[in-house]
Parts: sequence; C-alpha cells; structure tokens
Amino acid sequence: MKKLFIPLLLIISLVACKKNTANPTINTTDSAGHVKTDTVAVPKMSEAEKKDIIKKTNDEILQALKNKDYQKFSEFIHPQKGIRFSMYAFVDIKDDKHFSKADFEKYVQTKTQFTWGSHDGSGELYKETIKDYLEKWVFSKDFTHSTYSFNEFQGGGNSLNNLKEIYPGHDFTENYIKGTEKYGEMDWKTLRFVYEEFEGKYYIIAVINDQWTV
Repeated sequence: MKKLFIPLLLIISLVACKKNTANPTINTTDSAGHVKTDTVAVPKMSEAEKKDIIKKTNDEILQALKNKDYQKFSEFIHPQKGIRFSMYAFVDIKDDKHFSKADFEKYVQTKTQFTWGSHDGSGELYKETIKDYLEKWVFSKDFTHSTYSFNEFQGGGNSLNNLKEIYPGHDFTENYIKGTEKYGEMDWKTLRFVYEEFEGKYYIIAVINDQWTV
C-alpha cells in the first residue's frame, strides 16, 4: 500500500506544478515519508528571444492602429498599469493622459473628448476622442512603413527626451519616418512604445510620439 501512495503523491504534485507555471513547484517524499516542496527552475528567456517577441508585438500594434482596430490595440495594454500617451518626446507624468485598460476599452467606444496635452508653439490645448487622437496624432503617418529600432533612438529634435528617466530599465521600440527633402527633413516623425513584462507576456505601458518642435 505504501508503494502505491508515493507514486500517487508524485502524480498530484506534477498536476499542481502544471497549474502554477509562474512559480512551478514539485512535491517529493523522503525516506521517512515526509513531503517536501521544491521550486522547479524555469529556463530564462534569452535576449534574442525577447527581442523577437517585442518586435512581433510592435508590428502587431502598428497593424492594429493602421486598421483602426482599437479593440485589438487594447489587448496590448498592460492589465495592471494601464497606458500613458505623450504627445511629444517629453513625458509629463502629471499632465499626460493615462488610462487603465478597462477605461480605455470603455471610452474608446464613445464620443467623450479628452485633453491630451498642448500643441507645441501655440500652446493650444489638444482635445479629441480616443479614436481621433489615435488616428490623427498617434498614427498620423503610416508607421508600418518606418525604420524600426529596439532600445535605440533614431529621431530627435530640440524637445527634451526623458523616456529613459521616466521608464528606467524598460525596453522600448521606435518606429521612425524620415523627413522629406521638401521640408528640409524637418517633417520627420517617430512613434515609440514602452514595454513591461507581466505573467510571461510583454505589454505596452506608454505610447510616445515625437517630431520636430520649435
């Protein structure tokens, strides 16, 4: 009877281990019949694997924005920290618009207008619905045809870029569209996403636009 009891404990332990993938454990029984719980080491994701996952996520977000599929876009918002939108490179924790995932999903379906910031130069407040902000400002150019970079800045003007100070240690992607010769290449634009891992998946916690400012 004792011989059957030990394998049964192992089977139960393995089932429990599969259910708890975040912190997997396995129960074993010593010679005295005492049950011990040990943590099972989970292979760490390599840097190359992380880069591939984030690149794929970046591209899927851009495609959702291009398709105006904001329900799909919402799936990439961090479940706990939500998402912050910054009109320009300088991230203003106090005034930049922030939504929880639930609030974004709620208001994206409405005509409710929000103040997203103020226009560079004029200082005029920019008020739009979520859909119009995403369409007219965030995706003002087709960033599916842009130059991609991981944790590197390509575009930059005279606006202070404090991304690394506000989000220290976070990974980010940049999608850069070069300016045209007609405007002396000053009409460049870039779209950045800041990521944070949660339960094995990478979500965005920030959307930052950047362009030439006066």
